[in-house]
Amino acid sequence: MKRILIIDDENSIRRTLRDILENEGYAIDDAPDGLEGLKLVKSNHYDVVLCDIKMPKMDGLEVLDKILETNSDVPVVMISGHGNIDTAVDAIRKGAYDYISKPPDLNRLLVTIRNAFEKSNLVTETKILKKKVSKKYEMIGESGSIKKIHEMISRVAPTDARVLITGENGTGKELVAHAIHENSQRSSAPLIEVNCAAIPSELIESELFGHEKGAFTSAIRQKKGNFELADGGTLFLDEIGDMSLSAQAKVLRALQESKITRVGGDKEINVNVRVIAATNKNLKKEIEKGNFREDLYHRLGVILIHVPSLNERKDDIPTLAKHFLQQICQEYGMPQKEFATDALKALQSIDWTGNIRELRNVVERLIILCDKKITAADVNTYVKAHKS
Repeated sequence: MKRILIIDDENSIRRTLRDILENEGYAIDDAPDGLEGLKLVKSNHYDVVLCDIKMPKMDGLEVLDKILETNSDVPVVMISGHGNIDTAVDAIRKGAYDYISKPPDLNRLLVTIRNAFEKSNLVTETKILKKKVSKKYEMIGESGSIKKIHEMISRVAPTDARVLITGENGTGKELVAHAIHENSQRSSAPLIEVNCAAIPSELIESELFGHEKGAFTSAIRQKKGNFELADGGTLFLDEIGDMSLSAQAKVLRALQESKITRVGGDKEINVNVRVIAATNKNLKKEIEKGNFREDLYHRLGVILIHVPSLNERKDDIPTLAKHFLQQICQEYGMPQKEFATDALKALQSIDWTGNIRELRNVVERLIILCDKKITAADVNTYVKAHKS
């Protein structure tokens, strides 16, 4: 049941609003002044707060400020018989969801409350989705190398320094990029990911910088590139070692001047983007071969973070395996399974050429094919036999 708090010094208003809203099926609390209202807000959850503006002890706009300090997500609807346009504008500017004059029009009040509930639901859903996303990119492990990466992230994330992440395929380089973004001052802006290895060389420039209508045969409309889409946020260039030399030159210019030009255009567009890059290649060797620009390497590699292979952090395998076991059982809606101690030791003895990505696939296979308790014999049958 949705819960509403009414803060108003007029007993008749509180009683009338309570009767109307309880008749609509809402649970109602009320307070005769702002101080009592704030006590209730601090000790209870409300889906909407209705607050008078002119009250003794504490002005309604001050109450609004205090409520939003305590819980910035709760919609607060201001109500006043002394209001004017300036008061309404001031209330909205301070963060009120809406403003209604006394005596309140019943239909308008009910519509406003329903809309406020929708806003509250959207905020809750967004928080749940953000938690799911952050859990998806959670870095699991307690080994010394992972602790060092966490420490590096905590130092680097609050800055705008460019970061180059290196490591084998499947080690979790994208997890580091997400952690840097989520802990940065840009976390409320987008993180745009570009897999440079997955985009054909003839399309990479259009993907990064956008294009104007008619720039090439299939350019039937103007398109913004990823640099523009990431404006104010972070651009993650994964597998940058596979980027063409011509695209590298344009990326270098964008980093130097914070400006880009769309394919087929001549207008310079300012962009405010933090670039994080990742690669599984040895870029210094690629520079020697003439496949990668040395000046771009130095631009990207202000901070270097190397993600170790799973074989270099085998102490983390039991923790990772248990994490994936719980995660996958939940995803499949299956009863929770468990690893026997000898099964975890057997997993630690494997040569993980596919790193964490391979380990997750293996755990998924064991969940599907094994009984409630996964044993070393299961690992030998369904994992080691397939690798030999």
